[in-house]
Amino acid sequence: MTTPGNSAPPAIGQTWNTEAYATNGRFVATLAGDVVALLAPQPGEHILDLGCGDGALTEQLAATGAIVTGVDASPSMLAAARERSLHSANSFALDHHNATALPYDQQFDAVFSNAALHWITGVPGHQAMLSCVRRALRSETPRARFVAEMGGQGNVAAIRTALQATLAPFHIDAEATAASFFPSPALYRRLLESAGFTVQSIELIPRPTPLPNGMESWLNTFRNGVLDRLNPHDRAVAVTNTIALLEPILRDADGNWTADYVRLRFHATLS
Repeated sequence: MTTPGNSAPPAIGQTWNTEAYATNGRFVATLAGDVVALLAPQPGEHILDLGCGDGALTEQLAATGAIVTGVDASPSMLAAARERSLHSANSFALDHHNATALPYDQQFDAVFSNAALHWITGVPGHQAMLSCVRRALRSETPRARFVAEMGGQGNVAAIRTALQATLAPFHIDAEATAASFFPSPALYRRLLESAGFTVQSIELIPRPTPLPNGMESWLNTFRNGVLDRLNPHDRAVAVTNTIALLEPILRDADGNWTADYVRLRFHATLS
């Protein structure tokens, strides 16, 4: 069963459990070394970490000597980031804003984002976000840049296909409900250029990612917003059935799970 008809439907998109994310999603920050290297943060630079989540990477950026502001739309993630900042030797500022309605104007030398932009829905959402990012960058800064990594075309394709099939009997469109955006390099290049950026590099990177806590933990962390539409019994059934579909593809003979991640990484400067 889905949500009763006389109740307001859950919001489209993802919802976050910070404890589950810390336990099951730490690889997101751990695997971000290459995109941080592409950013090449410098001491004294003002950097905006867009979609900072629980602040794990924000803290790393601040440790370089950069002056970092993290921004996120999730109150629970920001609460976790504030706790991290309070106890960090390299504190950083934090703001609560939606990526499509950032208030900043000529305040940053660089904007950085890791594993967050794919949660912005559709081309119109990304057009709005890119306009905000361009306005946030200091036009007089020679190195003003937007460096990011997000899910790209084909990201977690097997997982998404299995969820779509499993949730169809419950009259849930898993793709529409998740509202994720996984563009090709060609499409995202066009969006960046239309927003006034020059693309220095953009590439699609297949990155099979081990899941040490298994597929069930991944589903309950990264597709929480979809699964929350089910009552507890139906949710358990849906997760079990999804795992059964994925076992022959993403689980090896020793029982180890690997998610079929594909990342889109880019470096863009002001035109």
